[in-house]
Amino acid sequence: MCGCSTHQPHSSTTAVLHPNAVTLKVEDMTCGHCASTIINAVEAGLPGAKVQADPATKLVSIQNTLDLAKVESLITAAGYTPTPPALG
Repeated sequence: MCGCSTHQPHSSTTAVLHPNAVTLKVEDMTCGHCASTIINAVEAGLPGAKVQADPATKLVSIQNTLDLAKVESLITAAGYTPTPPALG
């Protein structure tokens, strides 16, 4: 979870979810700093991955990988709790 004391307002843009992307819900992603931390962790751990993280919807979308276990592991190692997004 974010330890910063200067939370940024929620993003005004919504992540565009792609059909070939791995998408996870990260409820404890609360601000732009959290989103940046997740993006940096996943992109560093999976070179070539393109990550979008939206604190407003709490969704993280990763293109160019289908390795869900690796993505979950990287987000968890960054201090966050990924879960599959609810359908519907």
